[in-house]
Amino acid sequence: MRAIAQERHRFGYRRLHVLLKREGYVVNHKKLFRLYREERLAVRRRGGRKRAIGTRAPMTVPMAPNDRWSLDFVSDQLTDGRRFAS
Repeated sequence: MRAIAQERHRFGYRRLHVLLKREGYVVNHKKLFRLYREERLAVRRRGGRKRAIGTRAPMTVPMAPNDRWSLDFVSDQLTDGRRFAS
């Protein structure tokens, strides 16, 4: 198990269980997980979602017409069908 885990370091215990079963080893998946943990083998975890730090400044209230403009589209196309995005 350790040799396969060293060779394929992106595989977790579940994928190792499948590979060991293909090679003819009969191992319970719960026992394999326990051994996997005892050997301190682990797939590196991906980073989490980055969150905004602190508070955001409130939007200023427009004092006159035409003070604030906004766009509310993701993409559009020209009359001949060609696409463009902002």
